Amino acid sequence: MDPDISLLVQCPPLGELTQDQVRVEISSACNRRLLLDQERRIADIWRQRQQEKPWLFNGAKFRIQAATLEGGGRRLLLRLGLTCYRDYLGTNWAPEARLLQERGLADLGDSQAYLAEPLGVGAMVHTADDCFVFLRRSEQVAEAAGQVDIPGGHPEPKMAAKDVPEESIQPEDLSGELIVQEIFSSILGEIRDEVNVPVESLSRPVLLGIARNHRSAGRPSMEFYVRCQLTSEEVRQRYLLGGPEAHESTQIIFTRREDVLKLEGDADGWRDLCPSAKGGVKLYCLVRPRTS
Repeated sequence: MDPDISLLVQCPPLGELTQDQVRVEISSACNRRLLLDQERRIADIWRQRQQEKPWLFNGAKFRIQAATLEGGGRRLLLRLGLTCYRDYLGTNWAPEARLLQERGLADLGDSQAYLAEPLGVGAMVHTADDCFVFLRRSEQVAEAAGQVDIPGGHPEPKMAAKDVPEESIQPEDLSGELIVQEIFSSILGEIRDEVNVPVESLSRPVLLGIARNHRSAGRPSMEFYVRCQLTSEEVRQRYLLGGPEAHESTQIIFTRREDVLKLEGDADGWRDLCPSAKGGVKLYCLVRPRTS
């Protein structure tokens, strides 16, 4: 396995999961464990980042505590808490992230206990002419600048608790059913905003598994497979028109399915992928969803 990634959950071959096969339990018991000295460090890192980039804003995220396949791989149970972007920068993305992992393992038997662990989403988008969509990340983004990625982002707790101010959201304000809906709908929204294709051209997402990004201390991302009714040229033309998140990438790249299946063996091509893309490609190759 590439040191950039590991697999937290892998659906069985031909065993991709639909929305109704995923269940969420959310509790404050799944939130990040606190360390007094690290809380001060988190505040310092956030102040520094805001001085460098005044447009940064904090936002609530889901925190993954555990993920378990049940029923012979036919169901997935996610145990989630809440975290935020500020805490992510001060833990998973902090210079001392490895020390926090070592301390979590020593104190609690859990290397991720003191980390924010915000849950991400990514998608292997498959066009009508048998290509997959990749994006060259802008040099201006915070992570994996200039590398090749798949469309993705984060599900948002505020979308599952619409009547509660984001800064006040608590696990008790959220239902597992609405969280699952947000997770599956959020990846369609990310594809729409980053690639500029209409949601109506996209199939319902199916889950391939969950990959960990070890460049950011094991941050987890749910990786999906999505069919697109448009050809690669039609997708390219829409991308060139620009979407709401066009600034995050500088180039769209199409790779034929047969080449995606061999991508891990292509040293140069694989090296150019950021960890989230590696996780998506790896899971696609292992699961080979029936709809592909």
